[in-house]
Amino acid sequence: MASLVISLAGPDRPGLVNSLSATITAGGGSWLESRLAHLAETFAGIVLVAVPDEKAEALATALCALTTAGLTVNVIASAGAQTPVEQITLELLGNDRPGIVRDVTQTLHGLGVNIEEFSSQIENAAFTGEDMFRAVARLGLPLGLSAQDVRAALEKLAAEFMVDIKAPENA
Repeated sequence: MASLVISLAGPDRPGLVNSLSATITAGGGSWLESRLAHLAETFAGIVLVAVPDEKAEALATALCALTTAGLTVNVIASAGAQTPVEQITLELLGNDRPGIVRDVTQTLHGLGVNIEEFSSQIENAAFTGEDMFRAVARLGLPLGLSAQDVRAALEKLAAEFMVDIKAPENA
């Protein structure tokens, strides 16, 4: 079986997910995993699909043809298995400021951490109405790096950050 990673974005409208799933099924693929979202009137997402090797190229071509529906579609053949690493879930909450995502990701990159999943939003603080940055990330830690090392590095960024880390055993 081949693994295809599909990324897509375009103007949101009813039926996009159905068109995508119908194309995958018609091409012999199986929808395994996805992250789909509506952001600023735009539909965006990534989907992991398994498909028999002999049908992979035809399915990729059919998916790319969805551009006629206003979508930008990219299909990448996945490399497959990854090196096992310790996974943790990171939750950050702090005052919003320009460059906050850059600073967090730069710190994680410097530690050799792989960001496997990342979501963020701006919300209002309960009592002050101030803009607060909230992020949740699933991280893969390289051998020899602990969750406590990650926490310490992120807490150095700003005193106003609340950093919560959950390892698999207490997640």
